[in-house]
Amino acid sequence: MASKKLKRGLKNRHLQMMALGSAIGTGLFYGSASTIALTGPSVMLAYLISGIVIYLIMRMLGEMSVHEPVAGSFSYYATKYWGGFPGFLAGWNYWYCYIMVSMAEITAVGIYINYWWPEVPQWLSALVCLVVITVINLVNVRAYGETEFWMAFTKVVAILSMILLGAYLIVTNPVGYPNNISNLWNYGGFLPNGVWGLAMACVVVMFSYGGIELLGITAGEAEDPDRSIPKAINQVIWRILIFYVGTMFILMCLWPWNQVGMESSPFVQIFDNVGIPAAAHILNFVVLSAAVSVYNSAIYSNSRMLYGLAEKGDAPQVFKWLSARGVPIVGTLVSSGITLIIVVMNYLFPSQIFMYLFAVVIISAVINWVCITMTHIRFRQYCEKNHVESKFKSIFYPITNYFCLAFLAGVIIMMTQIPDMKMAVIALPIWLGILYAGYRFKLSRKKHN
Repeated sequence: MASKKLKRGLKNRHLQMMALGSAIGTGLFYGSASTIALTGPSVMLAYLISGIVIYLIMRMLGEMSVHEPVAGSFSYYATKYWGGFPGFLAGWNYWYCYIMVSMAEITAVGIYINYWWPEVPQWLSALVCLVVITVINLVNVRAYGETEFWMAFTKVVAILSMILLGAYLIVTNPVGYPNNISNLWNYGGFLPNGVWGLAMACVVVMFSYGGIELLGITAGEAEDPDRSIPKAINQVIWRILIFYVGTMFILMCLWPWNQVGMESSPFVQIFDNVGIPAAAHILNFVVLSAAVSVYNSAIYSNSRMLYGLAEKGDAPQVFKWLSARGVPIVGTLVSSGITLIIVVMNYLFPSQIFMYLFAVVIISAVINWVCITMTHIRFRQYCEKNHVESKFKSIFYPITNYFCLAFLAGVIIMMTQIPDMKMAVIALPIWLGILYAGYRFKLSRKKHN
């Protein structure tokens, strides 16, 4: 073991750009197609409602991260403030969630590559992405931070440019493009599928926000967590309004919602359809880089979560092995290696695999958010009992905690109403049972040792 500690190599600019880019990925660029189909123009309302819930949860995680910035983040907090099994569950479920996110993102890489080169197999694109990003993550945390900084920067600039270009098209109303804002109500109204459609859309939207809790994972390697983490988290609400609500408003104005298909990103389709093919090609490059960016974050966070689990005895000690540059190399290689499964699945089921992954990511992300919300309640009870004053308090505790828990319960209930997602809900108790069995096995081994 060449190094015994993770290196605090992520600067404030890295965290700020990661905060802007962490939730801008396949869920927005590709997954929004299914959300638009469910609820039409009110998709922007679905992003707003779900985004407010996520912001409240991020404030809870931020309060704990600033109080005690450690690797492993909410798994560590769940163990300390809630109990052994919740911490075990939170850590391994987060790792599993991001493995699924990894698989979804590199599946999307193949879809975007096919926009330019339809003859390239999806599995080959996935394999190349996996190898390149794994190598970058093995260098050091600064290499990851720089790579993620520039990919996130590309996403942010592209979305802002797209919003400005779309706004220009709407305001100037060029020849042959007459509808503009009336697209928001001309095709069945603002809520064409009613409140029920909006509720189902909120479920799919949650995929877009999966992974936003990465900011808590970075706490162990942030140079100035007291300053950088609150600043990054407080930006969440603004990027929800601009990048999600603002983007959906522009897209829904530009093109009828019921003519958006699933064959590629809605962003690419719409700008192609309105007669700007150059913009469509640029956007396809952006959505491709967005998918690679989120995969980059997934490999990073998975290796750090395994490191944190190993530190508190919830994972094999081999995951604590660090390189001379402070990189958890075993965790990186194992997480990347397991993701290879998706290369085979893309070979066997290239057309169906994305929606299945979609459902599994949502259900595991909901477990993560429930763990954060419940742990935060226990954390605040600990602070009150021990007269501890936290530096970055969440909003309206504990009312917001119970509101978020009710919303997340609603997400799981609504998933049973979506055929492609029902199986993930059925599998949920099985997954929780596997985690509990793993925890009991860990306790029995510890007892005998």
